[in-house]
This record gives sequence, structure tokens and C-alpha cells, in this order.
Amino acid sequence: MGGRPKGLIEVGGARIIERVLQAVRPVVDDLLIVTNTPALYAFLGLPMAPDVYPDHGSLGGIYSGLKASAGDAAFTVACDMPFLHAEIARLVVRRAAEADVVIPRVGDQLETLHAVYGKACLPHIEERLLAGRLKITGFFERVRVLEIPETAVGAYRAPTVAFMNVNAPEDLSRAERIAEELSRP
Repeated sequence: MGGRPKGLIEVGGARIIERVLQAVRPVVDDLLIVTNTPALYAFLGLPMAPDVYPDHGSLGGIYSGLKASAGDAAFTVACDMPFLHAEIARLVVRRAAEADVVIPRVGDQLETLHAVYGKACLPHIEERLLAGRLKITGFFERVRVLEIPETAVGAYRAPTVAFMNVNAPEDLSRAERIAEELSRP
């Protein structure tokens, strides 16, 4: 997106980060933003944590948020997903006590940036970060993983919409079209 912070891009008249918060706020008790540029997100009035391991991708962000979290687990979402749905988040969060990772599966894809990670994951994630192995699912074989089926997600919103990321201008154009469709009565 040309270096613009994706969470601050507007879709359907609201910044993506605001849309994310609107979906997540009714589901979780505490919110935390992992960012190395806190001034950009100060307007949200939320606690922030820096990356413990800067430049270690999404796995580093998951680790940082989970480590900074006061609870036993953290529901992690990306800031560039404009169509998250509170009920889909609730599907994942309410099963947090059942495994170390609770994660939706859509086809062959695990939605790693819409999942609950328990504190038991921290040493396994850190081991991978220190080794420079940043694939999120790389530590899953060492923890208990519970998958939420695509059919459960689809009961609330099409998974291709719910888990859509805005990574390129064509994604933004598609997101604008979807936002318009979703706003119609």
C-alpha cells in the first residue's frame, strides 16, 4: 500500500483499525495494539506494546501481544482486515480454554491472524523467532490446536470476506465494493 499504515486506510468511511475494534471490542475484555509507531494509534486511547523482536513479521507481533497480555491467552487479529465479525471472533474466543491455539480453518488455510494463542505458546514462538523461522504454524506441532470449521464461520459471514486483508490497491477497491454491499439494508 505504498508504505501507508494499512490499519489507518479508510474503507466504507472508517479506518480499518476502527472497523477491527468495532468487531473485537464486544468480545474481549482488554484491547492492546502491538506497534512500533504508537503516535499513529494514540487517537484510539488504547494500551500499546512494541515488538519484542522487531522485523520478525506477524509471528513477532503475536509473541509481543501475547507476552504483554495480562490474561492466560490473547485473541490476535490483524489491523488490515476490514470485515471481521464479532460473532466469528466469539466462536474462537469462547473456546480459548480448550487448547493452546484456537483457530479457524478455511479450506487448506488456517487463519493465523484471527486466532487465540495461550501463554503456553510463548516459549515455542520465541524459539522460532530466535532461529529466524517466522512461519506462524511452525510451532503448532508442539502445542494443542483446536480448529474452528469453515462451516461455523460461514454461518455469520462468508470467510473470504471475514478474513480478507487489504494488502494492495486492488484489495482496497474490492473492500470498498464489499463495504458498500454490506451497508445496504
